[in-house]
Amino acid sequence: MSHMSPDIAQLLEPIHAFLPCATPQAWIEKAKAPEQLPVLLRDHMVCELKAAQSAMLLIRRYAVDEASGQALLAWLKPYEDYTYRLVGDWRALADHNKLNKRMVPKSDRPYSQELIDKMVMLIKEELHHFYQVLEITQELGIEYDKLTSSRYARGLLTHVRTYEPAALIDKLICGAYIEARSCERFAAIAPHVDERLGQFYISLLRSEARHYQDYLTLAQQIAGEDISERIAFFANIEAELIKSPDGDFKFHSGMPV
Repeated sequence: MSHMSPDIAQLLEPIHAFLPCATPQAWIEKAKAPEQLPVLLRDHMVCELKAAQSAMLLIRRYAVDEASGQALLAWLKPYEDYTYRLVGDWRALADHNKLNKRMVPKSDRPYSQELIDKMVMLIKEELHHFYQVLEITQELGIEYDKLTSSRYARGLLTHVRTYEPAALIDKLICGAYIEARSCERFAAIAPHVDERLGQFYISLLRSEARHYQDYLTLAQQIAGEDISERIAFFANIEAELIKSPDGDFKFHSGMPV
């Protein structure tokens, strides 16, 4: 990306250092094709919602009381209704990006407050980006339609350990890889789409560049010990998902077949 500004290059440096491999050129070539734009944008929109859902599940499972959990569910419900059930008017979502209740942390979890703070902030950003992608698809005359999810997140999460706190630590590491890969792909395709969309992807990269570090910091804090072995374990799985042949072209898909 020759015309990348120095500040973007600086944001990408740690992301590239963290990710085990770069996006294959074959994926970028396919992503450049105009006929792939509808599926890329639809999938990207769903990815933003899934990122918000993952953060919400972490807060509900590990950090808050029942009433706070219900408030989180209510916050995301209109977005989920629209995305998975095609129910509701998408424009109304603009007024819905607020959490109407203070989260009450579980007293027996020392990390609860930090998990809540980081994840609520992340949910707000992801839902805002979800709406922005939706706006762009409407502008471009791309109708939203439901689509199946790619193998990527599932391929990572399959390897999460089944006991605590190991499961939480693994989920946070997976979250870090998903966020970092998203940012790397924003940068990879930004120069190849029209200027408005390219600038949008760069703006997303700016606001989401620290998300993967938030996940890693939490994982490290909760583990209370070195987690580099676990990070390396998931790096191998992530690289395999990105570099192996994948017949389903999506935002996080592997090597196009």
